Amino acid sequence: MAMGARKRIRIVSAEVLRQGRYLITQRRPEATLPGLWEFPGGRVREGESDHDALLRTLGDRVGCSAVVGELAMELVHEYDGYTLTMAVYRCDMGIEEPVARRVADIAWVHPDEFSRYAFPGADQQTVDQLLQEAELPDDA
Repeated sequence: MAMGARKRIRIVSAEVLRQGRYLITQRRPEATLPGLWEFPGGRVREGESDHDALLRTLGDRVGCSAVVGELAMELVHEYDGYTLTMAVYRCDMGIEEPVARRVADIAWVHPDEFSRYAFPGADQQTVDQLLQEAELPDDA
């Protein structure tokens, strides 16, 4: 890596909405940023598409498959030592029930309850944008 070049990481996350609640997962104690909550997903590997990475990580972490829909948002967040690009896709898990496999816990959270959960910086930006969109009038 060139002098001064920051490490760049791309992650994908699933925005899963069911009965007015969003699926979030809690990071394991041994993970980076332990105990914080996030939308389910993970790192995109070299040569892997966002779609494939999302299906792989959802299977690994919550034991579910999903229909990956449209890109809801993409944002860049600067952490100490690296730049994270996060792509959030709207996903439908149908009637599958997610389970905490490679995460500490899972929760279905109404937007009014997001403030009770601590999120990493990039995920907090996503939450903030979701809440902003929820407040827009239908004819906006």
